[in-house]
Amino acid sequence: MKVPLTTLDLLTRARRYFPDRIGVIDGDRQWTYAEFADRCDRQARYLTDELGVQRGDVVAWLCGNTHELLEAYYGVLLAGAVLLPLNIRLAPAELRTVLDQSGATVLFRHPDQTDPEAPIRQVVLDAGFEEALARQAAGAVEPDVRDEDDPAEIFFTSGSTGMPKGAVLTHRNLYLHAVHNALTNAITGDDVILHLVPLFHVNGWGTPHYLTGLGGTHVMLPRFDAGEVLRLIEAHGVTRLFAVPAMVRMLLDHPDAATRDLSSVRTASIGGAPVSPAMLTEIETAFGCTAICGYGMTEASPTLTRSLDKPGEAPSAERRSTTGLPIVGADVRVLGDGDVEVPWDGETVGEVCARSNHVMAGYLDAPEATAEVIRDGWLRTGDLAIVRPDGYLQIVDRKKDLIISGGENIATPEVEHALCEHPAVREAAVVGRPDARWGEVPVAYVSLHADASTGEDELIAFVRERLAHFKAPKGVVILGELPKVGTGKIDKSGLRARAD
Repeated sequence: MKVPLTTLDLLTRARRYFPDRIGVIDGDRQWTYAEFADRCDRQARYLTDELGVQRGDVVAWLCGNTHELLEAYYGVLLAGAVLLPLNIRLAPAELRTVLDQSGATVLFRHPDQTDPEAPIRQVVLDAGFEEALARQAAGAVEPDVRDEDDPAEIFFTSGSTGMPKGAVLTHRNLYLHAVHNALTNAITGDDVILHLVPLFHVNGWGTPHYLTGLGGTHVMLPRFDAGEVLRLIEAHGVTRLFAVPAMVRMLLDHPDAATRDLSSVRTASIGGAPVSPAMLTEIETAFGCTAICGYGMTEASPTLTRSLDKPGEAPSAERRSTTGLPIVGADVRVLGDGDVEVPWDGETVGEVCARSNHVMAGYLDAPEATAEVIRDGWLRTGDLAIVRPDGYLQIVDRKKDLIISGGENIATPEVEHALCEHPAVREAAVVGRPDARWGEVPVAYVSLHADASTGEDELIAFVRERLAHFKAPKGVVILGELPKVGTGKIDKSGLRARAD
């Protein structure tokens, strides 16, 4: 008989074999795996018995990296429902759009998060929520996964079109992603991982499952603060860091970096934006660890590559600053014309494509969009890369005008549309500008209607009223006419060169 693969198996393993091990630390509180699993069970019963959540319903969470959100990664699935973690940086209007598209039936919201005022039942994570858990019956909830290809989690990504799309990840996707990552990265039950990157983010939610299954320790961090990160590393003996370059820069620049004991850190894994060999060397010197890069995307659950040194070869920061090699369980190729794999010459550019059991089932209720990115069994990432003679991938550009700022994706059409809502703006183009702290930031070029007037500060404030602040341009240049190419399209390539 075929046994369904599910991430709930990893929780079952932790509760069965590591019940007394500290599984989760959040501030001055901590829980053993037996206690953590009990809270997941109670959350599941609360969902079904009191909130009426049915099998297959979508349950949304608007919360930073707290123990409650980590519990939801299992409690929601134990209830037979589908988890939808929401980006806490989105504006209320954006949250309402995602909630509407997902068809979520209930929203759990931390008290420090703004009410999106959506027509949906809400549960605030306050004393009332704790009382609700306390009145639930004790005892393990039996996992009921009828088909491993059933949806388990949905993560919305704006991609490059500006329209949010929900990547549907199945139980099988997430289970195999956990196994593949644990094997590739040599994760053990002795590992202590500090969750720096938000668990709603592509660089954050890939880690909880495999660490739980091995009995490792989760250290929660509701909001990033460099000084607090350094303190927690020392206090809890954190062994692995997963971060975006902007976070690493803030850690390195913090005065406490020179005084805290950071010797427990063995590996720092950096993703979300390019990292130079010089930065990797700086990280390794400051933390006394090995620093690597990686590559992935929401649609792949998310990890596709890691830049680990090959066995038996001398360490190389230059090699580890690349996108890396495919992880176990992922077939990653760079395909050129005619979908032929490019030569490993470090020069020929092609599109990064991947086949794996942890590639998403598709976009929620969007078969056409799914067919655009998954063709002939290959996930078409839209990223352009070369392959070095040693097989390591190196991202060189993006087919689409996606800006990655501090690890966050910014779809330029979305920002352009917001700018064009201003009555004075005739045309707008947004491109990425290199930035030492954030990797790149959005800058806008606009032309105005005849006899209209506005200024940089007014336009930036206008966008901030409509979108998350990280999406707003960091600079606006007003031109008499935006440059065009022969077809009449705006010359973004020329604007990008100008921004550099």
